[in-house]
Amino acid sequence: MSAHPAILAPVDFSDASRAALRYARVIAEHFGARLVILAVEDPLLTEAVDLGTGQVWDPEDTRRELARFASGALGGNPLKTADVEYAVAVGRPAKEILQLAREKPCDLIVMSTHGLTGMRKMFFGSTTERVLRETTVPVLAVPATDAVPQSSEEIRRSIGHILVPVDLTPASMHQVQIARALSEALKVPFVATYVIEPVRSPLAARLHLPSIELERKTRAEDALSELLATVPRGLHPEALVAYGDPAEEIAKVARDRNTGLIVIGLHGSPALGPRMGSVTYRVLCLVPSLVLALPPQHVGDGAAVPPALHSFVHK
Repeated sequence: MSAHPAILAPVDFSDASRAALRYARVIAEHFGARLVILAVEDPLLTEAVDLGTGQVWDPEDTRRELARFASGALGGNPLKTADVEYAVAVGRPAKEILQLAREKPCDLIVMSTHGLTGMRKMFFGSTTERVLRETTVPVLAVPATDAVPQSSEEIRRSIGHILVPVDLTPASMHQVQIARALSEALKVPFVATYVIEPVRSPLAARLHLPSIELERKTRAEDALSELLATVPRGLHPEALVAYGDPAEEIAKVARDRNTGLIVIGLHGSPALGPRMGSVTYRVLCLVPSLVLALPPQHVGDGAAVPPALHSFVHK
């Protein structure tokens, strides 16, 4: 990890990425992080420029366009306490984003859950999905919105509640540690929730399901209590066991509890390699909240909070 925290903000010149850039700006300024603003060009388009105009495509043209876009997105106000770098790459968006995050290196990626379709720029929905499947650093996924906080204090007020959906694997403790740190810093309560999926098996007809479901619920409640035992009581953490489709129940809890931030893990079947898991993907599609996605690579390392997040939550 870098000694000086760095945030990567990929943009595709869409309104959605403009909102994500504004969030990145607030976070970067809050703790003086280096902000890297990235645009990725399609190699076919750069080649078409060369063939169609007779002039070699110059990345400085895109860099100037990127600077103008950032100036407009940020209201013409320069970043006061953060170093800013404008980066331009050519290739597949997700691959270039991940590569730059490794090279800088960056501690947090802030990007939109949606973006611009068409030939000019990348389709950020699918790009975000691909980044989440392979990232080794946390990603703050920002929904398309016009209501973007202008300061860290406004972010605190807009959060309301933090929701931590856990699957009771070893990765769950890491999520709870992150939520605890954010809850302390933002002074908002958090809810840890586990969703019990209905039993779907031909054997169900031969079993006494009520007693089995009661046992599953009891075990889940005990596991959640153990997770929250390390959290100071003054934070008033809440444990909630729900029943049904995980993504839909998480979305329902998020709506009911006025959740502005979801802290969720990026892991699926180890046999299939890096992937975010179907539940995480569906939550991103269903919930119009900020989503802090934590890659499995951070599970089990010495620090409970990655460097950039540590700086943010302890300032």
